[in-house]
Amino acid sequence: MKIAIMQPYSFPYIGYFQLLNAVDTFVFYDDVSFIKKGYINRNSILVNKEKNQFVIPCKMISQNKRIDEIELSFDEKARHKLLKTIKLAYRRAPYFDSFYPILEDYFLDQSMTTISEFAIGSVKLISNFLGILTQFKQSSIEYAESINLNKTDRLIAICKKENASTYINPIGGVELYKKSDFEEHGISLKFHKSNPITYQQFDHDFVNWLSIIDVLMFNSKEEVSVMLNDYELL
Repeated sequence: MKIAIMQPYSFPYIGYFQLLNAVDTFVFYDDVSFIKKGYINRNSILVNKEKNQFVIPCKMISQNKRIDEIELSFDEKARHKLLKTIKLAYRRAPYFDSFYPILEDYFLDQSMTTISEFAIGSVKLISNFLGILTQFKQSSIEYAESINLNKTDRLIAICKKENASTYINPIGGVELYKKSDFEEHGISLKFHKSNPITYQQFDHDFVNWLSIIDVLMFNSKEEVSVMLNDYELL
């Protein structure tokens, strides 16, 4: 059984979805420290041919708080403003008509109160749209008993609880985790590395690694399904 463990990001880039599509179980690591200026509450879309960052407003952001403790301050005005930006940026994109209404419904749903809920929901929304069948779990709910362990030991504890034979980590973890530490517990550690992905964005030079929103405005579900498998495991 393959497992991945990752902080929840808001409408993350295609590589995030490659990672979760590569495993049987994907754990949202939502009871760890919030990262300021990271991808938990922000990402980028294409505006006037350039990378443009959007931010999901939150209350009292602090790296001393857990992700699941950060509350949203995403009021109706801010939601409509962001939707307007997305609409103006992509209204002429080939798959705008099929994808934008799904985004609109999600952004106007005010039942979510924390950034953890919002980010996790965004990933589940896109996964459902693409037909990804990976099982999702949350560290704050399923693995609270291991919260005081150090980084490596907690990942191993989660893997063991799920009887995982393989743990897949983003490529950035190469400097953080040793394969031998996992092998001692009968777990194979692999690192996910996305291959370069390009597609047509209107009639200008390609801007890479934007939010999945950009990918789905310019590509069909079938084309995105091919992209989901365009990676290496090291």
